[in-house]
Amino acid sequence: MPDRFVPDRNRELLDHLSSSEPTVSFEFFPPKDDAGEEVLWDTITELEALQPTFVSITYGAGGTSQDRTVRVTSRISQETGLCPVAHLTLVRQTRDEVDDVLRQYAEAGVEHVLALRGDPPGGPRAEWESHPGGMTYAIELVEMARERGTFTVGVAAFPEGHPDAGSLDDDARVLAEKGAAGAEFAITQMFFRASDYFDLVERVRAHGSDMPIIPGIMPILNFGQVARMAELSGAEMPREVLDVIEPLAEDSAKVRAAGIELATQLCRDLIAGGAPGLHFITLNRSKATREIWDALRADGVL
Repeated sequence: MPDRFVPDRNRELLDHLSSSEPTVSFEFFPPKDDAGEEVLWDTITELEALQPTFVSITYGAGGTSQDRTVRVTSRISQETGLCPVAHLTLVRQTRDEVDDVLRQYAEAGVEHVLALRGDPPGGPRAEWESHPGGMTYAIELVEMARERGTFTVGVAAFPEGHPDAGSLDDDARVLAEKGAAGAEFAITQMFFRASDYFDLVERVRAHGSDMPIIPGIMPILNFGQVARMAELSGAEMPREVLDVIEPLAEDSAKVRAAGIELATQLCRDLIAGGAPGLHFITLNRSKATREIWDALRADGVL
């Protein structure tokens, strides 16, 4: 088997997404305090050895942790060889404040932004309320970032549809419209069935968009935690997944092992079906992600 493709930070992320080799990327959550930031930095250092195509730091639930997200993302850009994709949301911010964050990213050498509306402060199921002087839709942020001319812009995708979408087709249409406004790639929320991903891609293609859509992967390591996150985001825990995990619910080690195997098989199915890469939601720990990566390497998938 030939050596795995090694990302070149001086090349555009889009070049990697159009390559015949699948991309691998990692997503981290903003730490709550300085101690958590050090744990996160240790994880970033450990995963840097896997030479991911890019890494990203989320913007915090309900618009929290913006300052720490900006600081950590900037540090990645300035102190590592990794390519950072900077998350940015509209929550609790005016247009000027959002533009100032874009300025900070640009000054730190960050060249890629994930433009998101974000979850309302009351949670993903709460009604959205625009901040005074702010924006309402992610497409407005796409346009703002593109107007600066220095960013490659990505957006979120929803294999099972955004909770606010009237239908799956409406959801796909909105994603295609973001592409027409300047978004050049998308990363999905977590999901558990490969068919949900491929159905999304088909719907978006039917709306005339060829935007690369990277599947987001979160292994089930703690059933209660992942089930709660799935509920909040609108992702379904499929019966075939529950049939594997529920009988093991009282044995955390067995849940973890089964969750990693389910995620690994999902990754195999996605790459076999033509997904351009895999985006791992790491929960700021490296061990499970490394185990999946090692298994996929051993299989020749990566």
